[in-house]
Amino acid sequence: MTIPHPDLGAAWRAARPRPAGVHLDSAACSRQSAKVLDAVAHHARHEAEVGGYVAQESAEMLLQQGRSVLAGLVGMAAADVSFTESASSSIRILLDAWRLPAGSRVAVLPGEYHGNLAALTHHGLQPQVLAADDLGRVDVDALARLLRSQPPAAVHLTVVASHRAVVQPWVEVSRLCRATGVPLVVDVAQALGQVDCDVPADVVYGTSRKWLAGPRGVGFLVTRPGVRAGLSPVQGDPADALSYETHDAHLAGRVGLTLAVGEHLAAGPVAVRERLAGIGRAVREALAEVPEWQVVEPVDEPTAATTLTGPDVVTAHARLRAEHGIVTTLCLPSRAPGELTEPVLRVSPHLDVTEAEVETLAAALPLR
Repeated sequence: MTIPHPDLGAAWRAARPRPAGVHLDSAACSRQSAKVLDAVAHHARHEAEVGGYVAQESAEMLLQQGRSVLAGLVGMAAADVSFTESASSSIRILLDAWRLPAGSRVAVLPGEYHGNLAALTHHGLQPQVLAADDLGRVDVDALARLLRSQPPAAVHLTVVASHRAVVQPWVEVSRLCRATGVPLVVDVAQALGQVDCDVPADVVYGTSRKWLAGPRGVGFLVTRPGVRAGLSPVQGDPADALSYETHDAHLAGRVGLTLAVGEHLAAGPVAVRERLAGIGRAVREALAEVPEWQVVEPVDEPTAATTLTGPDVVTAHARLRAEHGIVTTLCLPSRAPGELTEPVLRVSPHLDVTEAEVETLAAALPLR
């Protein structure tokens, strides 16, 4: 197998602590670099030295830089960015403030993440399932007809699902929503860092810990001014994105996210996407040869994660970790109740994966 930009992979690996096994679980939680870990620890120590709020004041300029670079990755402005605790908290903050009328329809994909569905129904909203193909990719023509004839209150689009690494045609979805005036809310938790997310949307939210390789416990919510004009935060000015941030927050984690995004930009987002897509192709080609296991995604899907069906996925997931030190994700049907009917195994290496690690996985998968 030939994976592009090997120098990028070597630099990514050298910047991180040595893994205690084979880490193929970046779609769940990536490995942070030594510089990110040090930045988080430094801010925490600074809080202990001068007090939390004094330390926060000293970090404000850096955090504003973080808002700026995050905004640039999703095509918005620094003033549109709110730091949150996770992608899940972001959608809850949004819906708490949006206060759409009970029963309002929100269009979603068949494979929508269970947490997003729960947030919608908790707020009295009705998920309206969109037509999609066998891979769960939205039917753009059917969506166009829906938006023209019976427009929902909003379209919620998860660009890359957590149980299937297929990229949605969200450029086309964005154009349709803009043409019809239907707000587009986009979940980029699994997309940002491996897919180009600079596409017009009204709301974008995501997390630090996946492909951006930042700390856990940090996320972001990015909203256009026109959206915020219709929101009602618990307190503060609705137009101010800072009104949607938690006051007593884990500032050290936000500092770490800022450093991680800086590393992503320094590595070159285009080169990062090219290498991750090459990794996905290489993994799928290698695992397609493993007896009794089936790769779900098309081999050339431009993502780094691969999902597999096969014999006793639950046992295989545990066996890979216990016997071979290989960390993967077990995706149960409850993760995407509208689409998954059986467990799948998710393999999600980051830039630093080696050919030897992929070969180790392929050799360890078959039942002995």
